[in-house]
Amino acid sequence: MQTIETKSLKVGNYVNTAHVDNVIRNYKQERWVQNSERIGKEDSLSAWWSVEELEEFIEHAKTHGADGVKFYFGAYDQEHAPRPEYADRQTLVMVATKQKENANGTSKNKDIYVATEKGSNILAYNCCYLCPPFCGQSDLPDSIEIGVTLVDRGTEGFVVI
Repeated sequence: MQTIETKSLKVGNYVNTAHVDNVIRNYKQERWVQNSERIGKEDSLSAWWSVEELEEFIEHAKTHGADGVKFYFGAYDQEHAPRPEYADRQTLVMVATKQKENANGTSKNKDIYVATEKGSNILAYNCCYLCPPFCGQSDLPDSIEIGVTLVDRGTEGFVVI
């Protein structure tokens, strides 16, 4: 019997509350304020999917040989926004990937494309709940509420987000 050893593809770590608070606070101060000013409304701070959706996407991706998922940052335009409130706001798109080794021995996570009736199409998932505009409202899951951060906007004062 021949045993084939597979290399783990894990790259992430579990992190603590302090780490999460730090990276979110940095994002709000270094990116979110400027994004919001540029689009003329509060940009989104989070994107939410149910565990059921995540599991379904991962299982579907696995059936097409995926061994990973890339999260692309994106922004909706008027035409492609699933809800009018999402126009101009940032979002996340999940794309199924497969690690491929190049001729020189380096690995790269390649997006997976699948054959459809209309031709080749990327295996991806989008259309989540964005906060803002929907943050902890009664018709949406409680889990999308966000923490509060005081942002120093210099001569323009402070803002609580």
